[in-house]
Amino acid sequence: MNATASAPLTHRIGGEGPPVVLLNGGMMTFPSWEPVASPLRQRYRVLGFDFRGQLLSPGTPPADLAGHAGDVLGLLDAVGWESAHFVGVSFGAEVAIALAAAAPGRARSLALLTAMDRETPQFRRGSDAMRAILADVRAGGDRNRFYDALVEDVYSSAHLAAEAAAFEARRAQVVGLPAGWFEGVDGLLASLEGFDLREALGAVRVPALVVTAGDDRVMAPERSRALAQALGAETAHHPSAGHGLVAEDPAWVAAVVLEFLARQESLRMTAAD
Repeated sequence: MNATASAPLTHRIGGEGPPVVLLNGGMMTFPSWEPVASPLRQRYRVLGFDFRGQLLSPGTPPADLAGHAGDVLGLLDAVGWESAHFVGVSFGAEVAIALAAAAPGRARSLALLTAMDRETPQFRRGSDAMRAILADVRAGGDRNRFYDALVEDVYSSAHLAAEAAAFEARRAQVVGLPAGWFEGVDGLLASLEGFDLREALGAVRVPALVVTAGDDRVMAPERSRALAQALGAETAHHPSAGHGLVAEDPAWVAAVVLEFLARQESLRMTAAD
């Protein structure tokens, strides 16, 4: 299914059990979740999708997180899900928070990977630098600059060294993406400009898990801790992964998320008795 400005986001559903939605990072596409999604589908009905502006849902992204949250709510309505557990990474985690605050009852729980409560000056500088590179790419400049900046920011130093050959092999794949993908990435970054979810956090009334990574150079650890504190969230920490935690150690992510979801479903069943 292809997404247009008025159509559901491109998505796929698989597995059986309670509903779980996976929300991409800004430069992901939902098939990237597969090493995590596969074990989740053994126990849950899992929905993966691309945000508007990402590879499989091309088009102009909404201007802010609230707009993206509205898109996700539209997708839930389209597939007939009244509520679900939300597992989001980075950009997707921020959207999940906005959705849970704006639409009480639609989220059963939040698992938030490599996320913050608000933008920091360092985050803004990094985003502005990436958008400057994207402006050059859109004007016909060297796409390799974008790829180099992307992998340097997102992945841990250890992972980059261990997987150097794989990253070099993937270069041609990324630099060969259609021009619309680079435009979409720029739009997604624009929708994060100045984001501050601190006020919204007070409206979130569901169990939450905040997951951090030891070599995350995108999200400030103090802001991730503030996010967890504001939500009264459980926490989990990967000691060595970078911002690209889902790609670096998907087995660890799957185990942490499965354990969290199992507790939430147990509590829901107890409350229903």
